[in-house]
Amino acid sequence: MKLIAPSILSADASRLGEEIADVEAAGADWIHVDVMDGRFVPNITMGPAIIGSLRKSTKLPFDVHLMIKNPESHIESFAAAGADYITVHVEAASHLHRTIESIKKMGKKAGVSINPATPLGAIEEILPEVDLLLIMSVNPGFGGQKFIKSSLSKVRRAAEMIAKLPKKPLLEVDGGVNVENIGDIGNAGADVLVAGAAVFGTKDYKKTISTLKATANADKG
Repeated sequence: MKLIAPSILSADASRLGEEIADVEAAGADWIHVDVMDGRFVPNITMGPAIIGSLRKSTKLPFDVHLMIKNPESHIESFAAAGADYITVHVEAASHLHRTIESIKKMGKKAGVSINPATPLGAIEEILPEVDLLLIMSVNPGFGGQKFIKSSLSKVRRAAEMIAKLPKKPLLEVDGGVNVENIGDIGNAGADVLVAGAAVFGTKDYKKTISTLKATANADKG
């Protein structure tokens, strides 16, 4: 079954705890938390203190996506804040293998992410070591962007790479995911679908998440 991870980047910032509780009740599988530093990406969001305060709002896994420079300097604080998955960018981590090992030593699931223009070869060596591969299907930094269509081919190729590994990380896709394209993304091999505006921009979260799940899991042959 494909998992739906609503991104709280698109939620009502004035009531994040309630928004998280609402999507949990509506059937969300994970909560996707985008952390931006205004340096690696042109936006600033939240840090460990806010994530720690939101942790009590849900029992769902916190899928923390670090879009920050020098992520190795902040792993411990995000782990302590309650992250379950911690994902770092191959483009931002100077010593990626060491950073992945640091995440694991803290008892967390380790993920690696790549931007749309970054080739899959950049993560080939680290892929056997991670629990999650996150393919960005928009250029990171802002919510509500349009899905880059060429990302579908990248997802398919990533799924083929993963299929050859003895230990298979989950394949996650983030950026412009909606009801219209989630079926194709799921069919391409994605396991986890991040949806921000596609969920929080609707009035009925339960209906939306149910539709996203059904469409993502539909077998197109």
